[in-house]
Amino acid sequence: MNATLSLASILAEPARRRPDHLALIEGAQRITFADLWRQAREQAAALIELGVRPGDRVALMGPNTADFPRAYYAILAAGATVVPVHLLLTADEAEYVLRDSGASLLICHDMVAAVGKAAAERAGIPCVNPKELAAEAIPTFVSRSPLDIAVVFYTSGTTGRPKGAELSHLNMVMCATVNAFDANEVKREDIALGALPLFHVFGQTVSMNSHWRLGATLVLLPRFEAAEAIRLMNAENINTFHGVPTMYVGLLEAAREAERLPTLRLCISGGAAMPPSVLEDFERVFGAQVLEGYGLSETSPTATVNQPLLGPVAGTVGHAVWGVDVEIADPAVHDRIELLPTGSVGEVVVRGHNVFSGYTGRPEATAEAVVDGWFRTGDLGFKDEGDYLRIVDRIKEMIIRGGFNVYPTEVEAALLRHPKIAQVAVIGVPDDNYGEEILAVVVPAEPVTAEEIIEFAREHVARYKYPRRVEFLSELPLGPTHKILKRELKERFA
Repeated sequence: MNATLSLASILAEPARRRPDHLALIEGAQRITFADLWRQAREQAAALIELGVRPGDRVALMGPNTADFPRAYYAILAAGATVVPVHLLLTADEAEYVLRDSGASLLICHDMVAAVGKAAAERAGIPCVNPKELAAEAIPTFVSRSPLDIAVVFYTSGTTGRPKGAELSHLNMVMCATVNAFDANEVKREDIALGALPLFHVFGQTVSMNSHWRLGATLVLLPRFEAAEAIRLMNAENINTFHGVPTMYVGLLEAAREAERLPTLRLCISGGAAMPPSVLEDFERVFGAQVLEGYGLSETSPTATVNQPLLGPVAGTVGHAVWGVDVEIADPAVHDRIELLPTGSVGEVVVRGHNVFSGYTGRPEATAEAVVDGWFRTGDLGFKDEGDYLRIVDRIKEMIIRGGFNVYPTEVEAALLRHPKIAQVAVIGVPDDNYGEEILAVVVPAEPVTAEEIIEFAREHVARYKYPRRVEFLSELPLGPTHKILKRELKERFA
């Protein structure tokens, strides 16, 4: 028997079950599930007329507007694979993604048309505007095998050229289903703010696919600005927010000037460690519990999350989600997975329905990443007696000062308790005496000296951990998902 499955069913099913319910709100646009699915099938028909065939790879470049999900599900409905392209890439970088992925076509929004057209021309493929895609709708989506590739996400490329992580229809459908039904307790009448970029796996799975798996409503915010997010949450009765820690910091700052705060039921944080002080302040100001989770592009992305059913614990990223195993392995053993006992710090490893198929055209990198069926995340962590996972840091971001391991997230959490610090990133920089020295890059909330910060740190972390250098910036470099780009800070201050 040949099984079939398509990520397109995430939109097709609510269109059948809740046709008149609002799927999407963007500005003045109010689009029902039935209308959005019809529009996606019309675009799918146009793609087929352009020569797109099942298994082809179609790149998609655009912001969080209604054009993105329409084109996304159109590609899937045509039986093709979606290759989301990062919005902030240069034409050269976008060309690399198009060539490396084997994309045969680029769908590009007006906002990034100049970059998209240049990249597509250099890669020798057509570039079309999503608004130009229209034909008589195909009756339903093209069915695929569960293990066929649905989406290819390009990693950030912190250690060289970005790699395309290939996620199957099974990966994506299962992760959306588990997020909706088991991990986060999504409800059909929820209204979620889609502020995370939809070209990123976090926004795609946790915000869009998980909520549409249940037939809930998504409100798109093309660009995250905290004050506008609060206004929109109030105006549209939004009760669900997903974001990275810097977004929560922005909401706290904007709350000081807001006339009214929204009533939030479900808040999920991921992408980076949430500083305890930010978690505490957000829950006090907004009256909403924040559930931290953990995952990567290669895990679709959700691997663990604080789940209400199991009892959330602040400072952890919760338990493994349904159908997934998460353990701690010895990072020094590369040819096999050697699991460590509870409480030991080691490399976080994941196996289950969420683990990707491999890296596009890189069998050796895939073999290094997936060992004995486990995906090696490159993150350090440990599990406590309650089986809660605690992330320590990226292996590559750990600082080794004078032979001692220093975890930047721990130092950052301590520094963020200083009332004059708004944001901070701790990095290691080369040092002749200690190998690496600890540098804190600070965005001040009010005037503060480096000496004050160093003295505060001396009182709150062990002697070998506190920063000896402090640099000040008006803002930290952020990626499109509002994660701090530490590699840029290292290039600047090393």
